[in-house]
Amino acid sequence: MKARLDHVAIAVSDVERALAFYRDALGLDVLPAVDVAAEGVRVRFVPGTPTAIELLEPLDPATPVGRFVAAHGPGLHHLTLRVEDLDVAVARLQACGARLAGGIRVGAEGARVAFVHPASAHGVLVELREDGASRPSAPPALEVQAIDWGGFRLVSLHDGLIRLDGGAMFGVVPRVLWERRMVPDERNRVCLAMRPLLIESARGRLLVDCGVGDALDARQEGIYGLDRSRHLDHALAAAGVTPEAIDRVLLTHLHFDHVGGATTLRDGRRVPRFPAAEYFVRKGEWEDAVHPHARNRASYLVDTLRPLEQSGVVRLFEQDGEVEPGVRVHTTGGHTRHHQVVYIESEGRTAVFAGDLVPTVAHVDEPWIMAYDLHPVQTLRAKTRLLQEAIDREYLIFFEHDPVVSAGYIRERDGRRYVEQVL
Repeated sequence: MKARLDHVAIAVSDVERALAFYRDALGLDVLPAVDVAAEGVRVRFVPGTPTAIELLEPLDPATPVGRFVAAHGPGLHHLTLRVEDLDVAVARLQACGARLAGGIRVGAEGARVAFVHPASAHGVLVELREDGASRPSAPPALEVQAIDWGGFRLVSLHDGLIRLDGGAMFGVVPRVLWERRMVPDERNRVCLAMRPLLIESARGRLLVDCGVGDALDARQEGIYGLDRSRHLDHALAAAGVTPEAIDRVLLTHLHFDHVGGATTLRDGRRVPRFPAAEYFVRKGEWEDAVHPHARNRASYLVDTLRPLEQSGVVRLFEQDGEVEPGVRVHTTGGHTRHHQVVYIESEGRTAVFAGDLVPTVAHVDEPWIMAYDLHPVQTLRAKTRLLQEAIDREYLIFFEHDPVVSAGYIRERDGRRYVEQVL
């Protein structure tokens, strides 16, 4: 085992006052402040190669960092070390007599972490963070996974992998923070999955979103690093379903990575991919997609939508509510004006297909919002509400774009938010 120093975390009473030393006196570059509500801190990062400084100001005296400052005053809070294999590292430390502060757990960033008690580290709290959990070096292997949900069977499908700009995926969050959760490639792109959801019941088969399909040309596929070596047809086959067996398609919104797979090229012309299905779309979303403006034009591919209209299979609606018994939609807006999430409710349990409101587990902190969102404050309001409900009521959340986690429960422990993976 060889650990690598990732960053040094310093607790301060007032992060802006601390800048008088780190930025003004020492001349260090300091990134903009980010409030991490789940951890109760305001963060200012001082980037370094390869080691950074993290300045932590408690947002509330009752948070762990707040209690630390009250008890000890400002100072070194912890060191974060990266290890390749956390189990090996912990076993070695325990063999050497080191005391852990609790066991191995999933941290707020989806990484496996463990803490070494200050008594065993000469007065310093040491966080060990496993590389593999939060920083995968290779594209994940996508699998079809299913769960029985009362009167439904929920099947998480896939339509391959796509790479989008990391800065666009995380908006105002500095790279030094988001790259700890998703590692970018040499072009600053992060690897994302496309995970449609199949809802099976006695009433038939409802497909939520369709992935990108064959909607992109060769140039666009290169820009987005598209990998569809395993795509939706493979996933449906693995689930024992043919495209002809889909009865209804429900779309969270009409960006190309969610609706491109709704049509396909056949004999030189584009036709509905699911020939027996009706396609349910928000009326306002349809109007925005077929009449795009300069800000959203790149996200909508009108030529992939017209064949649905021409085939007479589009069903436009405007109100929130049930689309079939136990399946309802709720408008969130934000990402697009009419973006919606899907609730699946049965036998007292609720699952939520979050679409692009919470696209990955890296986005479970409220302020981590995509720059792609047209109305980020609206996203923040809807996201805050959904995430708190998910924690309080134990909703199972499906993450449409996470490359590793299909679905999980959002948990909070000691002021930290994390996802307990189910699929």
